[in-house]
Amino acid sequence: MKVLLRSDVDGLGKTGSIVNVARGYARNFLVPQGLAVIATEGMAAQAEAMQQKRALQSAADKESAETLASSLSDCAVTVSAKTSDEGRLFGSVGSAEISEAIVTQIGAQIEQRQIKVELIKDVGSHSFEIEIHPEVSVSGTVEVVSEES
Repeated sequence: MKVLLRSDVDGLGKTGSIVNVARGYARNFLVPQGLAVIATEGMAAQAEAMQQKRALQSAADKESAETLASSLSDCAVTVSAKTSDEGRLFGSVGSAEISEAIVTQIGAQIEQRQIKVELIKDVGSHSFEIEIHPEVSVSGTVEVVSEES
């Protein structure tokens, strides 16, 4: 059965795509959830309009991501954490702490899921990657310092 997707569906397609799915999947899940409508002969124009709208939105998102990336290029933040005498952290510093530091120190709204970093367990300077958009990413450094008691 052919359906026109009204929103992106993982593993199936993007908004505006006409895809072939099982009849039960379409009638019991996709259509009732509002994710798709049953495709008819005249849906090609509607599908094209949805795809053009998606392309314009994607271009606008990429442009705003590039603007944010230029302001964040080579960003450096500092995170303090409790440490042992040898310089090992009690716990670790991850994407949540780095995201919070970026918001407070730089003022940019970066979500935790956008930051790609291995858990940091030592004091010192470490690099991380911010994926602002699937096609736009920027690198930065985090300086982990010992928290003063």
